[in-house]
Amino acid sequence: MASATRELPASAYALEVDGRTKAEFATRDGAMAGGEELKKRFPMLQIKIYDAQTSTREEIQIP
Repeated sequence: MASATRELPASAYALEVDGRTKAEFATRDGAMAGGEELKKRFPMLQIKIYDAQTSTREEIQIP
């Protein structure tokens, strides 16, 4: 069974969960808020914010 792969956005921010793109956000703050909420609910997941403008990823850490 083949699954659809989501491409990384050309602009804005994306939320990556365990290496897979799950959602896109217009702002970094929106992506961070969504990622932090998800990380609090499921701390075992690896969640990163992808910044399309700089092509970098930032892992979300919850203290």
